Amino acid sequence: MKNKTRNIFFAFGLIAVIVMLFTFKVSFAQLWADICHAGYWLWAILGLWIVLYVMNAWTWRIIIQGSGDCPIPFWKILKLTITGFALNYATPAGLMGGEPYKIMELKTYIGTQRATSSVLLFAMMHIFAHFWFWATSIVVYVILALYGLLPLGLGMMLVLLFMLCFCGGGIYLFIRGYKNGMVVKLIRMLSHIPGLKKWARSFAENHKEDLQKIDRQISELQSQNQKSFYASFALEYVGRMFQSFEIYFMLLLFDAGTGGGLTFVYAFLILSFTSLFANLLFFLPLQLGGREGGFAMSVAQMGMTADIGMFVSIICRVRELFWTAIGLLLMKVGNSSEETKN
Repeated sequence: MKNKTRNIFFAFGLIAVIVMLFTFKVSFAQLWADICHAGYWLWAILGLWIVLYVMNAWTWRIIIQGSGDCPIPFWKILKLTITGFALNYATPAGLMGGEPYKIMELKTYIGTQRATSSVLLFAMMHIFAHFWFWATSIVVYVILALYGLLPLGLGMMLVLLFMLCFCGGGIYLFIRGYKNGMVVKLIRMLSHIPGLKKWARSFAENHKEDLQKIDRQISELQSQNQKSFYASFALEYVGRMFQSFEIYFMLLLFDAGTGGGLTFVYAFLILSFTSLFANLLFFLPLQLGGREGGFAMSVAQMGMTADIGMFVSIICRVRELFWTAIGLLLMKVGNSSEETKN
């Protein structure tokens, strides 16, 4: 990727982070007090994401290998993974930033078609694992409610029913997408949207063969490379479970829950409900406001105080800003002269 193009991505992400900082409605005194309260657990939370990003990069590497050789070194995949997520956090609609950037960086190694299909497959697997993660939380919540550990009123039943329909529909669409591909259908959908009709139809006509090849590569992962498919899914699903430790560490500071195991289950449910709510507001940069509202509602549903919800949301925001900054900085390092020319 040319340095000029890379600088555009960098500037876009930097501006989004600055906007987020100026709209972060928390006083410096409260922010500093919460950071001090977190203490050494803050370092554990920041370090936890190194493991999560390694798992994400490993997933992506498995997907790349599913369609051929993988000449790109693992450290480079990890670098692009962190930077890609940083751009997704900082830009509206998420995939507007990170995925195009990763495709442009990766095409130097494996060509445009394989780069595009591998990035789309990783994004699909990441979302697909989220749907199963959310579906798991429905079952866990109902089991705890049956044992009288969590409330299950009419309102919560409706929320769980919505989650069930949403997750079921999402899983069904992704299974269909893995079997038949979904890029061509997505472009067709865009051709019916006002303002995008002309562009989508022209793009479909000019890149018809390339789009069909990408769809074939997507379907081949599930039909011909099942080992790669299930290995990448397992990594992403376990990664979502592992992320629950972030909330768990913070709940320990408040002695929330009734024990180590149950506290972790509460952390898992808080993460699941919050991430679902925040992803429904995907058009907001850094999921601004959606994440905080999700934490407030999820923590209250677990019978915890609003102070815990505020603390968790602030520390998670600090972690997001930290790793977004790291991701943007990584964009400027480790770029060879050959990559800069292409």
